[in-house]
Amino acid sequence: MHAAIDMRRFPWIRPLVAAYASEFASVGPLFAGNPASPEAWRDTIARVSRGPRDRAQVEQALSRQLDQRGAPQEARTAARRLADPSAVAVLVGQQAGLFGGPLYVLLKAITAIQMARRLELEHRVPAVPVFWVDSEDHDWAEVRTATVLDEHFAPLPVTAQDVPGAGRHPVGSLVLGSDIAAACSHLEQALAPSEFTADTLAVIRAWYRPGSAMGAAFAGLLDRLLGPHGLVVYDAADPALKPLSGPVFVRELEVPGRTAALVREAGERMQALGHAPQVEPAEDSVALFYLDGEGRRPIRRRGADFAIGDRTWTAAELRAEAVAHPERFSPNVILRPIVQDKLFPTICYVAGPSELAYQAQLGGVYGAFGVEPPILQSRASATLMDAAAIRFLDRSQLPLEAFHAQDDAALNRLLESLLPPDVDRAIAEAGDVAAERLRALSGPVARIDPTLTGALETTELRIRETLGTLQNKIVQAAKRKDETLRRQFSRTRALAFPNGQPQERTLSLPFFLNRYGLQLPDRLLEILPLDTGKHYVVQL
Repeated sequence: MHAAIDMRRFPWIRPLVAAYASEFASVGPLFAGNPASPEAWRDTIARVSRGPRDRAQVEQALSRQLDQRGAPQEARTAARRLADPSAVAVLVGQQAGLFGGPLYVLLKAITAIQMARRLELEHRVPAVPVFWVDSEDHDWAEVRTATVLDEHFAPLPVTAQDVPGAGRHPVGSLVLGSDIAAACSHLEQALAPSEFTADTLAVIRAWYRPGSAMGAAFAGLLDRLLGPHGLVVYDAADPALKPLSGPVFVRELEVPGRTAALVREAGERMQALGHAPQVEPAEDSVALFYLDGEGRRPIRRRGADFAIGDRTWTAAELRAEAVAHPERFSPNVILRPIVQDKLFPTICYVAGPSELAYQAQLGGVYGAFGVEPPILQSRASATLMDAAAIRFLDRSQLPLEAFHAQDDAALNRLLESLLPPDVDRAIAEAGDVAAERLRALSGPVARIDPTLTGALETTELRIRETLGTLQNKIVQAAKRKDETLRRQFSRTRALAFPNGQPQERTLSLPFFLNRYGLQLPDRLLEILPLDTGKHYVVQL
């Protein structure tokens, strides 16, 4: 662990996330409990454990999925623990992305495992970390690209070709074609060769291969990396548990518009506390999608009826459809947490920044559906650096956020700080001497022609500007002279903020596995603390 940085220093961090971590009382009314309070955890464990749920059916569906994917034995054992009436779940989720998605996917899963271990130790309850693969999302464009840095630390996107149904059908059900082999080859060419390259590519190709469904590939990779630590990966597109979610779908259709209204009301409370709402659902929105041969389609209210595409359904018809065929319905981002926490005894949800904001608007929705809300834990936030980048950070004394901007302002300041002090002093003294001499002229000049005193002031300003230009030229000369410093700065910036974005949001898992090996999750589990009010700079 090289550094722990207060996230409030970062301009890109949402104020709500910073307040949740550091000033919970200011946003407490929006959430189910304070993660720093042992009493809140005890209360949440008690009320969630009382909720009715079919644990046996959930455990059977999980075990069947894990068996089909050949998940590690530790994950299968953990899934069976959920059948225990006293067991609780620590849930985390993400869309099924190409090659495992960005680094924060790994950080989310690691936080869930760490939280389950802590809760089990401190509260003496069986706690199981569960990763919900949101494979019913249909935004293919958002998940089809993985970004890595090449051997010159230039960001390179690796994109999977469109497959039949892309953009319309749930991502998890999309079957990868022969073109996925080309994407894997592109990845191989993009990665800088290392001692871990062969293993990294082998595990990627084992799952992302022709004939694999995108959801199963993503879940299988997570099994491989984190299943040995007891992470239970659940593919949400599995129809086996849809009958358990059916009552939620029916309830949403019975009182159309209520969920949207509750979310808007919560958004107003957020605004009153100084935080922008994450979502403002439309008046005619329903928090469900309909799944059929045409894809994943939104359901809209049309008077007392509902519209799906060009077809109009009566309220009774659509409710009957949800009862008979719950597998044809999918929750949107608002209703998904309700479905998750109806299926699982969730006492903790590990949230990214956007998820935290969504959850802030869902308190009334949980109550309306009779589901107990969990406590939220922000996911770990980290930048992984190698020894060379750490040495540069230490030597330059630049804060991490100084590398966020994609111009040379921070580099110029660094170069200026490294100039010999006598250069800066001499330039400053030259300006002062010139100003003194010009002021000495002001009296005689005024006696000759008072209108010329302004010209003296202008001359002083121009001299100082000229000296400033000279100083900049000296800086540029130093920059040209010290190309090593420039390369080190650019390399560190590319690693910390590729394309000007935080590393954890931009670079995909293969980049890190290729640099640090398949044991990277094991090392991060040991290194990363659970104080998620900090951003960690980790040397690997």
